[in-house]
Amino acid sequence: METADIIFKYFPDLTEKQKSRFCMLETLYADWNSKINVISRKDIGNLYEHHVLHSLGIAKMIRFREGTTILDVGTGGGFPGIPLAILFPECRFTLEDSIGKKVKVATAVAEALELENVEALHKNVLEEKRKFDFVVSRAVMRTDELVKLVRKNITRGGKNSLPNGLICLKGGELGGELAQFRHTSEVVNLSTYFKEEFFETKKVVYVQL
Repeated sequence: METADIIFKYFPDLTEKQKSRFCMLETLYADWNSKINVISRKDIGNLYEHHVLHSLGIAKMIRFREGTTILDVGTGGGFPGIPLAILFPECRFTLEDSIGKKVKVATAVAEALELENVEALHKNVLEEKRKFDFVVSRAVMRTDELVKLVRKNITRGGKNSLPNGLICLKGGELGGELAQFRHTSEVVNLSTYFKEEFFETKKVVYVQL
């Protein structure tokens, strides 16, 4: 059975509380996934590698500073938002998805973990009027299309190592969708940091907005 050890290998400086919360994810998602399918049945056994560690790939692009506000668009059952909220407890995470039953899972998991820095909302990003420092997302749609939807939600400037913007977890060939952002984007290959075969084609994409 997969364990949270893969998380501890790549993030060795976690507090005991963070370790405990990461360990709880397996039981929580296995239980909820049996009722509401938010992770494919054949992939639930790879929860930590394919979902939790993948979500934490964003932390290889940026370490969010205290007080940073982050909107997770198309969060599904809580990825990448919940793993990031565990890693960055001093930041505020708003998780949104247009599918209510998925938000129900994300809400339940956040509550079980007692993550006070998370709110999960059944909402389409088109309806979201508030502004955040960053928007994060995991392979929801093409980067250029997502930029059109979320540009309105990002405040200018910022206090982090990167100016405020969009950070996406992506795979495969990205040349076309990033062409117009070549001067304002950055791509990190997760295979640089995570040695498992799953990450060979996985990338983190940042676009300054």
